[in-house]
Amino acid sequence: MIIEKSMSPNWLSNTYLVADEKGGKAVLIDTGGPSEPILRKIEELGVTVTHALCTHHHVDHVANNDLFRDRFGLLVAGHKKEKPLFGSLDLELEHGQEIRTGGLAIRALWIPGHTMGQLAYVVNEERVFTGDTLFQGSVGGTRAPGHTNFRDIHHSIMEVLMKLPKEMPVHPGHMEATTIGREWESNPFIRMWRGLDSPENKRCTAMGKPATLLLRGGDYDGGTKCWVRFDAGEVEDIVPGSMVHD
Repeated sequence: MIIEKSMSPNWLSNTYLVADEKGGKAVLIDTGGPSEPILRKIEELGVTVTHALCTHHHVDHVANNDLFRDRFGLLVAGHKKEKPLFGSLDLELEHGQEIRTGGLAIRALWIPGHTMGQLAYVVNEERVFTGDTLFQGSVGGTRAPGHTNFRDIHHSIMEVLMKLPKEMPVHPGHMEATTIGREWESNPFIRMWRGLDSPENKRCTAMGKPATLLLRGGDYDGGTKCWVRFDAGEVEDIVPGSMVHD
């Protein structure tokens, strides 16, 4: 398997080119990164690109969908729940659905929370591409456009992604790769959800509302992300650290 990546200098979002071999078949996973390096690699490798597999509909992950569709006649795929948010999809995916192209077998995992139709893609049961659900040292937020809730993202991470083999490489939607095992052991959110570390339980204001801060962890962009519990209804959320104040 061949994996190439380009990353947006502004959004820090990744576009991945995943190929079975030189001269073979390939897919793109998200298209928000710069297109030029990916186009050069496609030409250099001599591969036929058949799909653009979208983890979710946010612009930093789909910005070049039309460019690649027009250039290669590929199929743009995403979860069926987000079809209205994409505007159009050539292929609507569901949990567990498999796409085969050349020597690639790609299994879609539905991992809602950050968005209602968030998908991860497991390629040849060797690597997983997690979009904006799991990052190196952090997790996705539950207040982005099209989000669901904390319960969903907790389940998606702990009961779906963390059930994958510990040695499996993780390629997130932003910044650098990690492994399932590394995040199981060191990701502060996962450690807390495993009961290994204690919540902070500090009073705060989150998104302008009274709340309890349970965890302030790092985020992929160098900032912070917070797990909070709002006073009203005891609703929990993962929110940007910039929106949480003591």
